[in-house]
Amino acid sequence: MLTAGHLVRVSTAARPRLAWLDAVRGLGATAVMLEHMLYRFLPGLRPYWFNLGIYGVLVFFLVSGYVIPASLEHRGDVRAFWVGRLFRLYPLYLVVIAAVMAAAPVVPLRGDLTPDLAALAGHATMLVDVLGSPGVVETMWTLSYEMVFYLVVAALFATGTHRRSGLWAVAFAAAALVVALALAVPALTPGPASLVTLAVFAAGFGCVAAGPGWVRTAGTLALGALAVTLVLLGGRTPWLGPAILAVMFIGTALYRWDTERISGLRAVAAAVVLLAIVPFFAVPSTWWAAPRVWITTVVLAGATFALGIAVRDRVVPRPLVWLGVISYSVYLVHVPLLKLFLTITGDPARMPVLTQAALAAAFIAVVLGVSALTYRYVERPMQRVGRGLAMSLPAER
Repeated sequence: MLTAGHLVRVSTAARPRLAWLDAVRGLGATAVMLEHMLYRFLPGLRPYWFNLGIYGVLVFFLVSGYVIPASLEHRGDVRAFWVGRLFRLYPLYLVVIAAVMAAAPVVPLRGDLTPDLAALAGHATMLVDVLGSPGVVETMWTLSYEMVFYLVVAALFATGTHRRSGLWAVAFAAAALVVALALAVPALTPGPASLVTLAVFAAGFGCVAAGPGWVRTAGTLALGALAVTLVLLGGRTPWLGPAILAVMFIGTALYRWDTERISGLRAVAAAVVLLAIVPFFAVPSTWWAAPRVWITTVVLAGATFALGIAVRDRVVPRPLVWLGVISYSVYLVHVPLLKLFLTITGDPARMPVLTQAALAAAFIAVVLGVSALTYRYVERPMQRVGRGLAMSLPAER
């Protein structure tokens, strides 16, 4: 997903090896923003033969699958990996939550959010969607699956099974099919599950941070087991969680094929076929989960990522790479800004088309400006702190 971080600095004279990932991430951020904008601005342009928002997040998940295991393997240290991830994810996440709560007298919180201990626990772990709870910001649901993926990948690394990416892609795609057949609603009760999850989360990370080698391994495995349990039993759309993990491991399998020439394309093909047929066996939950829309969305996301790989050695346009660099900010701030914008301007749907277009352009400019500021003053400084702390850790024994 969009949390991989700024991997490259672009030069017009060079061909950065990973600039294409920022560009692909930038396309994903734009798609998600357009999905939410087109509810209000120029709704006639909103497509229904595929879902722009799901397309965007699937692109992000492919990017995360491609880069996150590589980051862990490069570090070779689970503690350093987690320091980097937590300083990448949480600072902006907490700033956005604080800003939304502070603005609640002007822009009310979403109606399905219940501010109780379960919601607090879900947000503290960043696992809201697999605990059956809404996020303070609507887009925060995807961060649950980013966190689950990190927990699972760390556990696989601890057991030495992390390189079997194609196998894991097929396994989670098959799990999505089984869950679609078995569950129409989550099997876990959100309130108790949230509190138990917070306790396991805290204990597991305590072991990872401060325990000797075997304790760190035990903590990592406990967190991985927790993640798999939640993604199979707790997701608000039950089959979507394992399907997302399958997509992320497809990204990892493509990374191994692309950089290490480890064969895995047959497994990728098998996983894609399983993902395509899942909606045929699931209880319909929303329009984008209809088989035709889901398959089209998956194919478009895969094609976008494949195109990125195909042109990875070419010079990437600076604006697209820049959009990818600030994509985490764009992703988290655009919905709160949209609500504030609509509170100020009123409902654009009642306005002339040209006025809607002008307001849409103004809104995009505001989102990009605010995102540039939050990247510069929140994301980048905290990433720097995280890198410093990770480098200062003693080597694992």
